[in-house]
Amino acid sequence: MKTITEFPHRVQETEDLGIVLKDGCRLSARVWMPEGEGPFPAVLEFLPYRKRDGTAARDALTHPYFAGHGFACLRVDMRGNGDSDGLMEDEYSPQELSDACEVIDWIAAQDWSNGRVGMMGISWGGFNSLQVAALQPEPLKAIITLCSTVDRYADDIHYKDGCLLNENLGWGATMWGYSSRPPDPALRDDWRAVWLERLEKEPFLPAVWLRHQRRDAYWRHGSVCEDFPAIRAAVLAVGAWGDAYKNAVPQLVEKIEAPVKGIVGPWIHKYPHFAVPGPRIGFLQEAVRWWGRWLRDDESGVEDDPAYRMYLMDGVRPASWYTERPGRWIAEGSWPAPGIGTEVLPLGPGRLGGAGEGFEIPLASPQHCGASGGEYCAIWLGPEMPGDQRGDDALSACFDSAPMEETDIVGAPVLRLKLRSDKPQAQIAVRLNHVHPDGASTRITYGVLNLSHHASHAEPEALVPGEEMEIRLALDHIAYRLPAGHQLRVAVSSSYWPMIWPAPEAATLTLTGGALELPVRPVAAGAEWEFPEAEAAPALRTREIRAPAHVRRSETDQRTGMVSLVIEDDFGMAENLDHGLITGSVARERWEIHPDDPLTATGSCHWTEEVIRDGIHLRTEARCSMWADATTFHLSATLEAYEGDVAVLTRELREEVPRDHL
Repeated sequence: MKTITEFPHRVQETEDLGIVLKDGCRLSARVWMPEGEGPFPAVLEFLPYRKRDGTAARDALTHPYFAGHGFACLRVDMRGNGDSDGLMEDEYSPQELSDACEVIDWIAAQDWSNGRVGMMGISWGGFNSLQVAALQPEPLKAIITLCSTVDRYADDIHYKDGCLLNENLGWGATMWGYSSRPPDPALRDDWRAVWLERLEKEPFLPAVWLRHQRRDAYWRHGSVCEDFPAIRAAVLAVGAWGDAYKNAVPQLVEKIEAPVKGIVGPWIHKYPHFAVPGPRIGFLQEAVRWWGRWLRDDESGVEDDPAYRMYLMDGVRPASWYTERPGRWIAEGSWPAPGIGTEVLPLGPGRLGGAGEGFEIPLASPQHCGASGGEYCAIWLGPEMPGDQRGDDALSACFDSAPMEETDIVGAPVLRLKLRSDKPQAQIAVRLNHVHPDGASTRITYGVLNLSHHASHAEPEALVPGEEMEIRLALDHIAYRLPAGHQLRVAVSSSYWPMIWPAPEAATLTLTGGALELPVRPVAAGAEWEFPEAEAAPALRTREIRAPAHVRRSETDQRTGMVSLVIEDDFGMAENLDHGLITGSVARERWEIHPDDPLTATGSCHWTEEVIRDGIHLRTEARCSMWADATTFHLSATLEAYEGDVAVLTRELREEVPRDHL
């Protein structure tokens, strides 16, 4: 990544600009303003992740770069977070989206504004950029959404095709910890009162989300797939093959009627100018072209870019972490692409391809199958990616192809499967793997399905034991090159822990037939697109006090048979040398299950957050856990806050939520 220090405009920064909403709530904004003759277009990033410390490192790389190219940039702490007033009710609440629209109108009315606003963000900021665009605030002319979703139920961190993702607890625990932090005492004299009010009233979101196990009105709110044409702002959608959110970009490129372009790279859940695995791209240059065209009428040529640019990854050895992914950029003028065909590979007894024939394969995976699945959303730069799949393959029903010719798989593979279950509730996981000549197994893509949801996520129905059904399971989108002489494997399991919560009973599935529909693109002869080198503004100046460290450890209790995944993410401690705030974080998770008993499943999370300023040392300990019996989910949560070593608040919660076809 190349550091840029000279820009067309000098930049002025305001650390804490107040934006007072109609109800009197003051939101705190950090602003980078270009110097020179205005008025200027503006770019808004609207987040709960704390501009003072949480996103300060990435903000330093990004927003001064945009401001240096003539865009006023505002990084606003949402209501109830960071240095802003109020309380946050939930993610993407009507209040949040209304506040964002009001901020956009406020920006457009300022003397320094040309009246045109863009909105951007990754993850939460990518989600709310899409959702705000669907509300059509008049000044909003363009957005850049990264690592986001169009469907809050089917493709977020809560549920995936009707299965409960354990990330529902894991990310809820993260927010429980994040939201426990105080404002910066240097910016607010009333920081302590604000902090204590948040601690006392902050909702425990995993329980909120768990009360909606079907695709109901709660999830339809904010799901832009409900009305794609409502988005009228120009959309640049960016995704990543190493991220959880692989499916939004192709859907947006296909469905939006406004100007839209898509880019998907090999990265995890990070901005592409500093993401890993490489190669990185000049994302900020692409963004300047996008903002320039739609916010000030530059002749940047973005309309002539291909509709969809993807990084076609070479098939490589399995690993839980990569720093670089070999491959090349490919480009499509439209999506779906007319040049991509479907190769149908029937399933046979242990075989993929050839003549289809009937079979009966019983499948009863041990509950710990899925241990090599990696994180649902790789983000923390530890060993989070799916490793060698041979261990999970051994616990699955596998269908292998013959050695294949070099094949470019581009799109969403679909598995059609006939099966029956001996229990009224069951689930299935399907992995498409790349089998190397020595037997190593790399996961290409995957999908999961709650079988009681196979006909409807809104109205699930209990299975009839022994009755055959036919399912269609679309796996996540991917662009992957299978080398010549290597094999494909479809691996089917009846559990996928710790990615998804298990069904209440261990079911035996009987597989009786099916076929894989493989999206195949003509083999790319070389790179079809080139991005400029990654650039960024100078990095944040910090002093490291404690170095980060990341651990993923599997444990088996030889006495009880319990299998555990232990996650320890120490994000270190550092001082921001620009304003002196010291912060540190540590996250711990533990996921346990017995291979024979789904009701032994437990998950527990613990976040420690520290904020230090001028002799003030504030710390919170946010803990939560979840377990279940045959009918009910049980959750507990504890929040402890300390000034120095003195406890100033302890809060305990207990929740019970009935299981609903889950």
